[in-house]
Amino acid sequence: MSGGNGSDEREVSPYIELDRDAWAALAPKTESPLTPDEIHQLRGLGDALDLDEVEQVYLPLSRLLSLYVGAAGRLHRDQEAFLHRRTPPRTPFVIGLAGSVAVGKSTTARVLQQMLAHWPEHPNVALITTDGFLYPNAELERRGLLDRKGFPESYDRKALLRFVVDIKSGRDEVEAPTYSHLVYDVVPDDKVVVKSPDIVIIEGLNVLQPARVRDDGRTGLAVSDFFDFSVYVDAGTAHIRDWYISRFLRLRETAFRDPHSYFAKYAELTHEEAIAEAERIWDSINGPNLAQNVLPTRSRATLVLRKDRDHSVRYVRLRKL
Repeated sequence: MSGGNGSDEREVSPYIELDRDAWAALAPKTESPLTPDEIHQLRGLGDALDLDEVEQVYLPLSRLLSLYVGAAGRLHRDQEAFLHRRTPPRTPFVIGLAGSVAVGKSTTARVLQQMLAHWPEHPNVALITTDGFLYPNAELERRGLLDRKGFPESYDRKALLRFVVDIKSGRDEVEAPTYSHLVYDVVPDDKVVVKSPDIVIIEGLNVLQPARVRDDGRTGLAVSDFFDFSVYVDAGTAHIRDWYISRFLRLRETAFRDPHSYFAKYAELTHEEAIAEAERIWDSINGPNLAQNVLPTRSRATLVLRKDRDHSVRYVRLRKL
């Protein structure tokens, strides 16, 4: 990693790297718009999110994103003037957010949604998770993919692509399916309706995947082709594995005890049995998916948030313009 301000000319890179202190110094001279209670509600299991993290990491990030949104609006107006067209409303600014299971990307997405909505230039910020675009369990079982849930082939990629295309086409109202982590399945006939958003955050494991090569040799479109900005939440694989196991143990004491939970069978495991089962799931499913499919997309992100062992962001890598 380069020095605090990323200006080490001996190291040529398409990225600027800023350590936590240098990044925090870029925060606007305003207090966080989120209260401690709101931060607590947004925090996921095991996350180290607190007021310092919000003010030092997410406040400057929300300001940077707001600058990108404003610049996109100006470019839109200039392009329409160049085309001699009456300026229609600009399409929503779309942010892709990727990262491993248990790395904290859902918390990051929720915090960014709330932070960005406090900027008066773009108060309507929608958040969509790609879990809703997983094939239903019955279809995954039919395809022999139930044990590969979260791998790229377990998603209805055509439906997800249609959703993003509709968003970037400027449709006033777009629907997305929903997913229940309690029953571990897509919820039939339950939709999230996105109405005229200023910004849409699309969060998921594989949102930065490149387009697939078709059987005829042609390359199709990727969801990431329609992103205006992308964020990858990163950490050492060994740390993420530890976080996953710790989260599994906490869920065993909480959500897994709900009799309606898909994972209720894990609630009665002993501590040692629960650790062994969490290790098995990570080593056979989540770890391979991270190594084969998720981590290789990190270099496609506009910005990388790198976390340390304690789950706090230690440095930021931003692609140069």
